[in-house]
Amino acid sequence: MSRIFIIAGEASGDVLGYRLMRALRAQNREVRFSGIGGARMEEAGLTSLFPMQELALMGIAEILPRVLHLKKRLAQTIEAIHAEKPDILLTIDSPGFTLRVLKAIGAGGPKRVHYVAPQVWAWRQGRVKHFPGLWEELLCLLPFEPAFFAPHGLHPVFTGHPVLESGADQGDAARFRAIHGLAPDAAPLVLMPGSRITETRRLLPVFKDCLALLHPRMPTLVPVVAAAAGMADAVSAHVADWPVKPIIVQDISARYDAFAAARAALTKSGTSTLELAMAGVPMAVTYRVNPVSAAIGRRLIKVPHVAMINLLAGRALVPELLQEDCRADRLADTMLALLRDPAQAAAQRAGFAQALASLRAPEGAPSEAAAKAVLQLL
Repeated sequence: MSRIFIIAGEASGDVLGYRLMRALRAQNREVRFSGIGGARMEEAGLTSLFPMQELALMGIAEILPRVLHLKKRLAQTIEAIHAEKPDILLTIDSPGFTLRVLKAIGAGGPKRVHYVAPQVWAWRQGRVKHFPGLWEELLCLLPFEPAFFAPHGLHPVFTGHPVLESGADQGDAARFRAIHGLAPDAAPLVLMPGSRITETRRLLPVFKDCLALLHPRMPTLVPVVAAAAGMADAVSAHVADWPVKPIIVQDISARYDAFAAARAALTKSGTSTLELAMAGVPMAVTYRVNPVSAAIGRRLIKVPHVAMINLLAGRALVPELLQEDCRADRLADTMLALLRDPAQAAAQRAGFAQALASLRAPEGAPSEAAAKAVLQLL
């Protein structure tokens, strides 16, 4: 029996962990898991050491008030790993937490694998010098990452991006319309405010004001808010006073049905852009963080785009409205143009196909390639 201590710290990592756990079990039925994860990983059989949502923080101003509690959770995690003595320590993304765990465990214990390379190629590239010795293998989702990490002796392996096996392109538009009783001329607009509480608190009020401007100009518009796992109640509270009552979807199949029915989407940056691209949904990307975090980030970011789909395309394939541009009037004008211009939507879809092709695993599905790399270390 092989034991794997697996750690995910946010919703996207929870989904990656779920798929990877299933792929690992398919290749080795004797593998057993413990660690930290969310609802999806618990569905795959994990009993989380503590609620994963406690780690889902982003930005200096958001993290500082929680530093003492995070240190307590870090110590608890390290103690659990030492007590359980797993064969593999598998950390997924969330570098602010997981890299500290890897450093504390060190060499001589379980073999360490980090899944989802830290995006130091995007900002603060000098941090890469701190990584040697943290892991035996680095599983990379993006095709350009091995070339960046290999010269530093960080053992990168490109395994492809799991979004390709997400099923985001398999939604049922007719089912979505029937369930929600949508008229034939209804135009669903998907709104994705993020998986962190801090993200939803900042973006949902802007989305509300955006809809107040959009709906009079396009009365057939039907807002659909995609809530992350465990966030439906919080999202419902935020949208209770919206001028147009939105449909709230939470589970994965309902979200993908909404994608299939959608005319367009307004989303935060992140993996959601790849999911929407998979489904062929024209989109605009927006984001807003604490002004202090934004000022620091602007000085450190080294890439020309924030949206992952734009980075893969190598150009501004979808509009990015960030920080000061994350305003209701700018968002409304951008979305109206996208909703009314079929040529703009078609151009985005053509670019999506090309960008997503670069994410294919060298062999098999991405989660299968990642599982194979992990099991080879046993």
